[in-house]
Amino acid sequence: MEIEEDSGTSFDPFSDVEEKRVLFAALDSFRQYRKAAHYNVTHRRRQNLYALPSSQWQILAAPPFEILSKLDRVDDAIDANADIASRILTVGLHAFGLHPDPVDMTMDWRDKAKPSDMDKVRTTIRQLYRDWSTEGAPERRKCYDPVLNDLSETFMATGDKSLIKVLVPGAGLGRLVYEICKMGYTVEGNELSYHQLITSHWVLNVIQPKEMFKLYPFALTFSNNISIEHQLKAVEIPDVHPGTELERSSLVSGSPALERMSMTAADFKVLYGKEGYRNTYDAVVTLFFVDTAPNVFRYIEVIHNCLKNGGTWINLGPLLWHFEERGPSDQPPQSKFEGGKSPSGIGEPGSVELTDEELLLLVERMGFHIERHEIRIDGAGYIQNPESMFQNLYRVSHWIARKVIAASFSKGSQAIGWQEGRSFEAGVQKSLPPKNPSDDLTTLE
Repeated sequence: MEIEEDSGTSFDPFSDVEEKRVLFAALDSFRQYRKAAHYNVTHRRRQNLYALPSSQWQILAAPPFEILSKLDRVDDAIDANADIASRILTVGLHAFGLHPDPVDMTMDWRDKAKPSDMDKVRTTIRQLYRDWSTEGAPERRKCYDPVLNDLSETFMATGDKSLIKVLVPGAGLGRLVYEICKMGYTVEGNELSYHQLITSHWVLNVIQPKEMFKLYPFALTFSNNISIEHQLKAVEIPDVHPGTELERSSLVSGSPALERMSMTAADFKVLYGKEGYRNTYDAVVTLFFVDTAPNVFRYIEVIHNCLKNGGTWINLGPLLWHFEERGPSDQPPQSKFEGGKSPSGIGEPGSVELTDEELLLLVERMGFHIERHEIRIDGAGYIQNPESMFQNLYRVSHWIARKVIAASFSKGSQAIGWQEGRSFEAGVQKSLPPKNPSDDLTTLE
């Protein structure tokens, strides 16, 4: 799969060893989902059951417990989830021009997944419940509705919403991007994870109208269940067909939705910190995102760079700092993309964890004015089983900031990271935006 760089030269995404490894590991994790889940979830539990004294496991095997029958039902649920994983794998292989059974061993993507990749694929499959099921709507309402309302209020006076350009870093499986596009805005999602990108591409571009898939989001969780029926609750995905709904919204807005929605695959800080993205977007929406920064200074700098003067930053989420446990010895090696300079993007050295109050003070010091702020007390879950005995809910920080000055901050490294160059757009696969972000994207053949 060849992608054009900004300069128009051909870019081979497999030319870098590390990028290829990350892609292959992600694809292989979808392939291994079925086998790994059967082994780690049900096979090991059967072994542990039979390790009990025979008088005990025989009690549990008989009615009313029927533990072995329960594990059989979990196996069936695993197979249903694995069927989804297999479809996503097929889409990913096709998107990157890879063969399911490669003859060229240098392009053999199989058996590359690490335990961390398997964790990611399990989370991605479960996240389909949050973003693309009817049952996940309560979680979405708690998180998506406030920021969608903020957009409506901020741009109430704008008649043609397609003139408003919105950026959504950490777009995940694409539901928020879809919802913003459906409202008539021109929206660009950005995502780093291959797991998320390929899955969102499957939902947004590949699933056919009226095509539904049964998902068991909580089948692998054996703790805090009141009933086996709660653990094995099935949902159907997707709850809407994105293409059909966007076509309907196009009739209302008068602007083709597929021309207003795109997804870039890149490290947010590397791509959007570039001079070519300066003063590009009318709004940036960060949802459960700012705490993914090792160094939140860089996120603020980049958002300041790509927002227009007077542009709006809408944020909602907790502060579960993802790099809290990072130590100096955990810093990544120098990246060859910077020609010997210190690493950029997610691999930058250093990390810091701020309180909500400190974060807001920093945002204001770096060229923003906080127009509104609240700590929401209604409790926002994240892929939470509503029937679970354990409810993990966040009191999220919700605020609106406006870029008030064109202050000059450090631009950071301009090096190209491995993430640059890949993008999925609704309906069409595209290259990176050209040097002038307002220009049309180049369609890939």
